[in-house]
Amino acid sequence: MSNRAAKVKPPRVAILAHPDASASVVFGMFDLFASAGRDWGLVTTGRPGRAVLQPTILAASQEPFAAANDVVICPQRALADEPFDIVCVPELAVSPNVTVAGRYTQEADWLRRQHQAGAVVASACSGALLLAEAGLLDGYDATTHWAFCDALAQRYPKVKVHPERALVITGEGQRLVMAGGGTSYFDLALYLIARASDLETANQVARLNLIDWHSRGQQPYARLASARQNKDLVIAKCQEWIGQRPGVEAPVASMVRLSGLAERTFKRRFLDATGMTPLAYVHMVRLEEAKKQLESTDDPLALVAERAGYGDVTFFSRLFKRLVRMTPVEYRRRFGSLRKALEQSRT
Repeated sequence: MSNRAAKVKPPRVAILAHPDASASVVFGMFDLFASAGRDWGLVTTGRPGRAVLQPTILAASQEPFAAANDVVICPQRALADEPFDIVCVPELAVSPNVTVAGRYTQEADWLRRQHQAGAVVASACSGALLLAEAGLLDGYDATTHWAFCDALAQRYPKVKVHPERALVITGEGQRLVMAGGGTSYFDLALYLIARASDLETANQVARLNLIDWHSRGQQPYARLASARQNKDLVIAKCQEWIGQRPGVEAPVASMVRLSGLAERTFKRRFLDATGMTPLAYVHMVRLEEAKKQLESTDDPLALVAERAGYGDVTFFSRLFKRLVRMTPVEYRRRFGSLRKALEQSRT
């Protein structure tokens, strides 16, 4: 390393803590950023390297507060107009039905000022709602945890939401970055480390922490059949009915009869209430049933398909891959491994 490189100050990273965040995400991001450049040398040669990022945990006040999971967070600094190179917003551990409008005005104002000053502003999981509340996502592509995508799209109609994507990079200068749900903050941290430093440093952090990049997006993890319902009780009754018997024959015709409506009226009201056609909704419900069976049994694919309502296993496999973004076999391998490990421990 040259003397000049050694004198360059590492980029400053702000992690915006708040009472609706999980402490694991706040501290997890801090640890990954602090590890970059430092810990690889420590475990491979016994000598720590030079940290490439300088993370700091900030909040509206420097007073300690309980996070969403009741772990106390002691912010290192309070929000101020000092410039940061990167600003990260953890998730909001609230129900998708709960609005954050007016809840974090101080934080939203601070995010706008940081972005205007040139910072990269990034969010993990449902933290994208705070970016939208700050007005930073208007007119841009976005993603968030799959369970919050409908809420984001409905409350902020100027935002172009992509539920299937685990990472979205957009905005002027590509300075808005959003990761999808849960532990996708790993992906967010790795991307930001690579962007602020280099790919090898990010890969070192990934190897040290056994992190897999979520290249397939969110769909393998998402609940496909949205629970979205309006006040249309007739359609809600049909949703509940098909949810209890996904393999029924002629499912759309059966729901039409159950509703007592004319077929055209039923299809229009179903689309208005759920945002999906009746047939698309049936496929979502059926694939959710298939996913449960793939996770919990070793039954042949033909039997899994039949129970879910598909007599043609080839059609089932194609549809599954198109909507879930991996084959049934790949899905079983990934999400059935925990069951197998548990079974082995009991033998």
